[in-house]
Parts: sequence; C-alpha cells; structure tokens
Amino acid sequence: MEAHPPAETDVAPPATLPADLRLGPVHLTVTDLDRSVAFYGDALGLRLHRREDPVAALGTGGEDLLVLVEEPAARPPGRHAGLFHFALLHPSREELARAVVRLDATATPIDGASDHGVSEAIYLSDPDGNGIELYADRPRERWPAPGAGERVGMFTRPLDLRGLVDPVAGEEPRRHSGEGLAVGHLHLHVGDVDRGLTFYRDVLGFEEMVVLPGAAFVSAGGYHHHLGFNVWRGPGVPPAPADAVGLRHWTIILPGEADLTAARERLDAAGVEVEDGEGGLTVRDPWETRLKLVA
Repeated sequence: MEAHPPAETDVAPPATLPADLRLGPVHLTVTDLDRSVAFYGDALGLRLHRREDPVAALGTGGEDLLVLVEEPAARPPGRHAGLFHFALLHPSREELARAVVRLDATATPIDGASDHGVSEAIYLSDPDGNGIELYADRPRERWPAPGAGERVGMFTRPLDLRGLVDPVAGEEPRRHSGEGLAVGHLHLHVGDVDRGLTFYRDVLGFEEMVVLPGAAFVSAGGYHHHLGFNVWRGPGVPPAPADAVGLRHWTIILPGEADLTAARERLDAAGVEVEDGEGGLTVRDPWETRLKLVA
C-alpha cells in the first residue's frame, strides 16, 4: 500500500495525544516460533499467554506485551526502515536488577548497558536480531535538567551494572518477570528525522522532547519518550521488505473513543490513509511502519 506522507501545509494546528496514553503489544516477525518462545520465556521471564501456530502471545499474565508471528523464510534485518528496538519498562530498579540476574543465569549475551539520566537500560537482541531494551525509569524529580531547546535532559553513559545488581545480590534468579512490566517505548529506524517529526509530532500528536543530530524523541504527558527514531542506518533508507524479520506493528492505547476520534480527524486532515479494523485503526508512517491505535 502506498504511503501518503503529509505536507506541513496540510496539517491543522497541532493537537497533542492524551497524557495518559500507554503502549500496547508489539507484534514481531520471527523465523522459528519454538526458539523465540523459549528465548523470551527463559531470558526475559515472559509467560506464554496463548499459542495458535504460527502465532504466540506473551506477557506477565495480564495484557499481552509481545505477539510473535512465525515466518520461516523471513529475511534478516537489513539496511532499511523499521525496528531499532522495543523497550520493556520495569516497575522498579530492583526488578530491572532481577532481569539482569536472569540474563546472567541463562547465559544470555547483552549488546550494551547505559545510564541515560532519566533511566537505566540494558540492550540485547533476540535470536532473529530484533532489538530489545530492558529499562527502569528514575523518578522524574531526578531527571537531568534539559539543555537549550530541549524539554528533557538525556545522555548516554556507561551503566554501573554492579551497582544496579548489588541490592538483589544473593537472591535466586526468578523464573518469571513480575507484574508491572510494560511496553515503555519504541525506537525506529527512519529515512529522515524531519519527515518523522512531521508525521509523529505534527500529525499524530506526540510532543517533541529532544532532537539530536540524526535522531528525535517524542512523547505524551512529558514522559522522556514513548518513541524515538533515527537515521543511523543512513538517510533515505527504504521501507522494510514485506518478507523481513522485524516489526509487524506497534500499538498505542488511548484512554477513550473521543481520543481515537480526534486522532482519526488529524490523520484524515493530513491526508494519511487509515485502515479501520476491529477495536481501532491502523496507519503507516512514511516508511510503511505500521501503528495501531486503539481505545
């Protein structure tokens, strides 16, 4: 389906998404469902909610956090738009520490560990190369002061893993993640940051928090970011191939039907094609990355 990127002249005066939105399940394409279910269960402590091949849904016993769809012939991620990582927000620093203990106990390699000022984060990849962030937020009153032109201060420094894990030292690794785990944010590869801001900020209604060379972070309600997007795979990258491993769609849960209607009106006014479906609507950004809005 052809995307219809909006022109700035088509956009009505900015309207923002509600502060109390939250993110819903992330849908991923994987090549081996057995392998992926085992990985997300063993390494991340997610429970299998249901499985009807080729689909499996996982979480912590409540709402789905992750939906996996098996496509054995899917090609590996390449130099195109799509998922950089999805991020699972832990309800406390101690729960993030227990997640690190679980990774160590299962000999799961990590790609990095960073202190971002607003949060502490662990980065890793699933067996298909889908990027994952495990993180815990610091209290807002401890977030770094924003720089000029920013609404939140964020940085990237090495994380003190020993200091993170020390409070739970001596505990046995926990088989499952506890309740309170949530999808906290997503980070996407795009082809142009300004074009991404036009879509996600001016049309969809996120607020701009930080813009860096090659990346931007947007949110609702003053959160540090519900969405990041970057051009680190190169400016002008194309949409992901339909048969690639990676993000099928991500989900925003709005508080009520009025919020969904308002979002629909902004999208219609900007000429963005909207797909109506059960319980919500689906749109595609300028790089064909699919987003489902539900209430």
